[in-house]
Amino acid sequence: MTRPLLVVAGEASGDRAGAAVVSALRKSGPLRVIGMGGPAMESAGVSLLADLRDTTAMGLGAVAARARNILLSARCILRAARREDVHAALLVNYTEFNSRLAPALHSRGVHVVWYGAPQIWAWRRGRADALRSHVDRMAVMLPFEEALWREHGVDARYVGHPASETTPLLRAEARRALGLTDLAKTIAILPGSRPHEVHALLPPMLDAVERVRRDRASIDTRILLAPSLDRATTEHARALAARYGFQTFDVNASQGAGVVLPAFDVALTASGTAALEAALARAVPVVAYQVGLVTELVARALVGTRHYSLPNILLGRRAFPELLQRDVTPDTMAAALARALDTRGTLVAACQEVDAALGERRTPSREVAAMLLPWLGTPATLTTHGP
Repeated sequence: MTRPLLVVAGEASGDRAGAAVVSALRKSGPLRVIGMGGPAMESAGVSLLADLRDTTAMGLGAVAARARNILLSARCILRAARREDVHAALLVNYTEFNSRLAPALHSRGVHVVWYGAPQIWAWRRGRADALRSHVDRMAVMLPFEEALWREHGVDARYVGHPASETTPLLRAEARRALGLTDLAKTIAILPGSRPHEVHALLPPMLDAVERVRRDRASIDTRILLAPSLDRATTEHARALAARYGFQTFDVNASQGAGVVLPAFDVALTASGTAALEAALARAVPVVAYQVGLVTELVARALVGTRHYSLPNILLGRRAFPELLQRDVTPDTMAAALARALDTRGTLVAACQEVDAALGERRTPSREVAAMLLPWLGTPATLTTHGP
């Protein structure tokens, strides 16, 4: 029996990125894949050992609340890797979980490719030395990360960001798909891919957009709900939206929000991949994020970057609004949204800069698949560039 590939992703963006790699690998021949993920990986034919919706968490308090599921998932993955005689593993993002999994897998002779490097440029740079002997290849998503990891002796290569692999709808097509009017200004609300993010951010986001709508004529909006959310959180979000008369839209797990984001003028979004997706779609990102007090204090002590959203990090300046912690209020978000609508022309130019900062368009899934092929007993026949 063919030795399977293990793929581990714990977030919606990682689920989508891992699924794309699996789909690329299948073009080279039959493949059996086991792992941890969500609906995108399941659709790609991955036999799930653990569902990311049972473990998704961020912030010290949220992680503690789901610690049991996280621990059980890790044990299940390691047992399966030993039982199935796994020879290669693809770890996608999910830094804290995968940082513990990589050494355990590597010590058992499993070749490890990490896709989406830990953000050592932001905090805990020492992790690079700790991971060096446990990761065979590092596929980084941001251009400046390759040199940084190579300085620490890691075989790293910039493969491009998965967000750039999405084929978006044209603006008119996206608006039709969402049922948006042609003439209205439009605001997307992306409250996050984790339950606690939605519970914390969606209420003030809805209030902020409602204030903008009251002050201006012809504002239309949609709440884009991530496929990684559990049913209870999704139903909670829909109930909140209904109170404001707003409609929700379920994001396709395999395509992501980037497909429909060209429909919008501005996107009010949680920090993360969605902010980059918005910028690439020319939906000007206004980023908002909150964490618990303990997590905030730890971050203030350890985080060494001036910017928090990916578009601003890529540009090296605060081109787009970042509202954090106590600034996440309906008033401040409404004001930021109003300014973004009024200065959209300038901000779209900054979105174009973000696109250029990612460099030549690549097909990350194919490049990562090519890294794995030598350990899967499959001839390296993939073409890594082009459609």
